[in-house]
Amino acid sequence: MKYVYATFLALFVASFVSAQNFAPVDTASSVSFKIKNLGFNTSGFFSGLAGVITFNPADPGGCSFDVHIDANSVNTGNDMRDNHLRAEDFFDVKNYPQIRFVSVKVTNTKKNGTLFVSGKLTMKGVTKDVSFPFAAQPIENGYLFSGEFSINRRDFKVGGGSTVSDHLTVLLKVTARKI
Repeated sequence: MKYVYATFLALFVASFVSAQNFAPVDTASSVSFKIKNLGFNTSGFFSGLAGVITFNPADPGGCSFDVHIDANSVNTGNDMRDNHLRAEDFFDVKNYPQIRFVSVKVTNTKKNGTLFVSGKLTMKGVTKDVSFPFAAQPIENGYLFSGEFSINRRDFKVGGGSTVSDHLTVLLKVTARKI
């Protein structure tokens, strides 16, 4: 009889600590970037965030992220620049409509609840490894994930002359709700 109770209790507890699936909420999230252009800071953002996040802070190894944004949604507040960024020499949104991140590994850094994610970022048909720390703040019916990372745009064949910095920073604030 003790075995039956112990098994029931273990299954009951496991149901509360197992990873759950979440969906990013595009309208409540921010995927932005900053880069130097002609020596000046230029920033922008993307929308159309979608995907599936499997998350349990107690089990980082069981977590995963498979998310993407709409490359055509690039917005720097300048229509002429945005249209140029959508063109073939930059994001080539006609042939590569999405920018996608798929995690490979999530670990706990043991620093103030910060986690670390490693994964594959695919942009303009090129896939590269990306790793960065992030925080997961519980919110009603989900989490707010925040983090940032830097990439070299040339690694992804994203064009631009010598007036645009090769390196840019991506800033993430992703609200995800339980599916």
